[in-house]
Amino acid sequence: QVQLVESGGGVVQAGGSLTLSCAASQNIFTQNTLNWYRQAPGSQREWVASITPGGTPKYADSAKGRFTISRDARKNLVNLQMRSLKPEDTAVYYCHGNRYLRDYWGQGTQVTVSS
Repeated sequence: QVQLVESGGGVVQAGGSLTLSCAASQNIFTQNTLNWYRQAPGSQREWVASITPGGTPKYADSAKGRFTISRDARKNLVNLQMRSLKPEDTAVYYCHGNRYLRDYWGQGTQVTVSS
């Protein structure tokens, strides 16, 4: 069984920081690349960052230099540290993984950046 559970969202002022966490089940955490996506109101869901089981990160241009994705193998967590937040970062953030050609999503966590 695959589970992805996000936490850490909230309201923060522009320029502030926030760290999101995704608690993943052991199977998908150790064997599959995990991603963070986000979806703003009225917009399509967009990819933000990913990390392989070996720890190699990738970032969307909007996240480069401000966001850091990391893995905590002791706790099966994938964290997204967000700095210098902007109002346009406001969205529901989702954890995602694909395992055996099936997509798995968490329930999402709301991030609101006030100006």
